[in-house]
Amino acid sequence: MNRNLAAFALAVLLSSGAFADPVNINTADARTLAKELNGIGLSRAQAIVEYREKNGPFKSVDDLGKVKGIGMKVVEQNRANIRIERNDKNKAAAKPADKTAASD
Repeated sequence: MNRNLAAFALAVLLSSGAFADPVNINTADARTLAKELNGIGLSRAQAIVEYREKNGPFKSVDDLGKVKGIGMKVVEQNRANIRIERNDKNKAAAKPADKTAASD
């Protein structure tokens, strides 16, 4: 009996997406968003990407609720797996390198 209960609990955890990987909604493509976020299919994921391209990067997890077709219930379901990081490839380039040379 305990075996059946353990198997059921594992099935519930797997189906609820409890093991989803964290996803950066400012950089992830539509396929990744659809795969990693609960309640987000490919069309909603594409809407996220389009919103981001039109309005710039998300500043908070709650901003995801501004995307047409995504309500706060979906945001709350995924809050723990959503990351907000800007895709700033020039960050390292903008930082001045330390060129201090020792003189002899």
